Amino acid sequence: MEIKDIQNLIKFVAKSGASEVKLEMEDIKITIKTGHDDKGETTYIQQMPAMAAAPQQAAPVPAAAPVAPVVVEEETKFITVKSPIIGTFYRKPSPDKPMFVEVGTQIGEGDVLCVIEAMKLFNEIESEVSGKIVKVLVDDASPVEFDQPLFLVDPS
Repeated sequence: MEIKDIQNLIKFVAKSGASEVKLEMEDIKITIKTGHDDKGETTYIQQMPAMAAAPQQAAPVPAAAPVAPVVVEEETKFITVKSPIIGTFYRKPSPDKPMFVEVGTQIGEGDVLCVIEAMKLFNEIESEVSGKIVKVLVDDASPVEFDQPLFLVDPS
């Protein structure tokens, strides 16, 4: 695993809202813990001992710099739209169609914001509030967890 892959993994975990991710491969073990109480993020990388039968050519992987948790300022006045299910988040109904909403889009109750694919079913996620999309918190085609923040909406 290259250092770039590790850095991308750290960024993905920071965006996903997961509190802890462990990855174990043949020659490396990585644990990433995010601090939801503003203590920051801790990354542990441990090089596993090489097997006697297979000589190891790779150099030890240096520890990546901690990534600060994503903080949204003034989020108290915004309403957070959260994922009602686990699945894959999509901003478009299909690859050749436009996105459901963009930053700045005025939405009303019942408007479709995105779809989440779960077990080969595409579930339309509708808004329960009226307002303006301030921020999209998840990248297109990313996995999402139950209750993970997806959008910030300004109800004013």
